[in-house]
Amino acid sequence: MSLVAGVDTSTQSCKVVVCDADTGTPVRFGKAGHPDGTEVNPHHWCAALQIALEMAGGLDDVEAVSVGGQQHGMVCLDAEGEVVRPALLWNDTRSAQASEDLIAELGHGDRDAGATAWADACGSVLVPSFTVTKLRWLRDHEPENAARVAAVCLPHDWLSWRLAGHGPTTSGGDGDLDALFTDRSDASGTGYWSPKTNDYNLDLLEMALGRAVTVPRVLAPHETVARTPHGALIGPGAGDNAAAALGLGLGVGDVAVSLGTSGVVSAVSPTPMADPTGLVSGFADATGAYLPLTCTLNASRIVDAATDLLGVSYDEVAAMALLAAPGAEGVVLVPYFEGERTPNKPHATASIHGLTLATCTRDNIARAFIEGLLCCQADGLDAMVALGLAARRVFLIGGGARSPATRWIAPSVFGCDVITPDDAEFVALGAARQAAWVLRGGDQPPVWPVQGSQTYTATYEPSVRERYAAVREMTYPNH
Repeated sequence: MSLVAGVDTSTQSCKVVVCDADTGTPVRFGKAGHPDGTEVNPHHWCAALQIALEMAGGLDDVEAVSVGGQQHGMVCLDAEGEVVRPALLWNDTRSAQASEDLIAELGHGDRDAGATAWADACGSVLVPSFTVTKLRWLRDHEPENAARVAAVCLPHDWLSWRLAGHGPTTSGGDGDLDALFTDRSDASGTGYWSPKTNDYNLDLLEMALGRAVTVPRVLAPHETVARTPHGALIGPGAGDNAAAALGLGLGVGDVAVSLGTSGVVSAVSPTPMADPTGLVSGFADATGAYLPLTCTLNASRIVDAATDLLGVSYDEVAAMALLAAPGAEGVVLVPYFEGERTPNKPHATASIHGLTLATCTRDNIARAFIEGLLCCQADGLDAMVALGLAARRVFLIGGGARSPATRWIAPSVFGCDVITPDDAEFVALGAARQAAWVLRGGDQPPVWPVQGSQTYTATYEPSVRERYAAVREMTYPNH
């Protein structure tokens, strides 16, 4: 039996899944936590990877490995390959003004023209998550660090580089910045790579940082240019959402709603999408197709907030929510607890509306939190359908999808049946599937069955979306 490994270096942890290369059956697993915060020294990720690999039995008998990782994170390296400063993660919003400045500059002072120009250049209108905005922030706020930058890469690029045995000369490594590599799915989230042309637009990077630096080589979906010290092939890797799409086996028209730290609605498309309104990001996928998506800063932590507010467990929040009627008797939550990316409201806060002495019940509040979580994801799906996406199936995944309330209420909000596969590490599985593709070759990745699923059905309740939209526009207009 040939073994392959997939790594998921996410915001909160590093997970490793070792699988049978032919069937995709997981045989070993390891996990280690990452530090909290919106900036993290990448060396913590490397340490977590080593712990997770040891728990998963190591790579000595593994023939290929790939890394899926959180998108957008800014990892800056100096000329010796040392990390310049802690990486700014996707959910760090300090570059909000930088994103607006870059949009205005590309539009020669006209924001609408700038938004259209960015969408045309890289498939997406900038928001603070994008790497290019963080580079501008670095230039403006930490010029000494900016001057040290010799290369910029993403979290999964950096871990792949370290897996290949590279590292800073200060720690005995070779410091070979030209050995950095990435894939098109993760590159498409930087703000200086275009899914439409399949190439970098380095003028945009230079506009942000003020000068040219080294960027990773973008590999084809199943290309490899490196091995681990033990000889395992290293795949190009992928952004976390693209890796999850591989793990789920999504095809054209399939939609994934992932409820993790962030909320992501993504769908496989045969053609690139560019949305000048900024609601939809026109990313690439990990197979050669495209993965338009919307991303919210708020997702599973909305349920965390409900448990804290109500002083009960996750199961009790779910039970309360299912006891309340659809629409929670008019109680509505706009769940922007951490600001928001889609829509781009980095300084927004959460708000709850519709409370009266009669409707202020624990059950209604629990229901409003679940419905608010789902409504902000449904807004994203609406935006993609408006651009021409033909959605045929909706898959609900992620930690937030484990709640029975989320599963049963989702069809009433989305207006269609919802499929929930058995809980699995889909990002790590997708990375492992890519590793098997690198190992076996061929035009398409190997077919790996998804382990089990359940379909949830409920009556569509359009009034829930309508009330949510009305309150959202009243609270934060001009979405």
